[in-house]
Amino acid sequence: MAAADNQPETGSGHTRWGVVLPILALPVLVLGFLIIGLFAWALSDEDDPRAGDPSKVPCAEALAFGGAERPANARPGRCTVQHGIDTAYTAVLRMPREDVRAWLRETYPNAPGIRTGDPCGALCLEVSHEDGLPASAEAHVVQVRVDHENAETALVRFSAFTM
Repeated sequence: MAAADNQPETGSGHTRWGVVLPILALPVLVLGFLIIGLFAWALSDEDDPRAGDPSKVPCAEALAFGGAERPANARPGRCTVQHGIDTAYTAVLRMPREDVRAWLRETYPNAPGIRTGDPCGALCLEVSHEDGLPASAEAHVVQVRVDHENAETALVRFSAFTM
């Protein structure tokens, strides 16, 4: 011991921190990399088999997700589902123009009124759980847009999704 300051002598002017600091730094660095990796993994959906491009499904499944059934006189087109943070189903149907309003009123009797004109196309309807979506629907919102293909046929685009 040095007589003047009652400090232990370490030999060549080094403290014990020169040995302890690298030993303490290693676990801190490893823990930091693990935390960063965990956040990167959690924020990516790359490995989620449900995420990605839409996949084809039966139109009955797409319509049922929105609490609807396919009208007997409708010809189904492309129907898809896309999973991710939310689930979104789409269905494209062709049906007689004169049957569209009755089908919408029967399917969504408590929905707000059917709109016409721009930007809807011929007809459109948006319904949610707050304003008339049936209890059987798994979707939070259903949107229906109708365009007239010709004098007899309507093209119905049905979309049902969660939020």
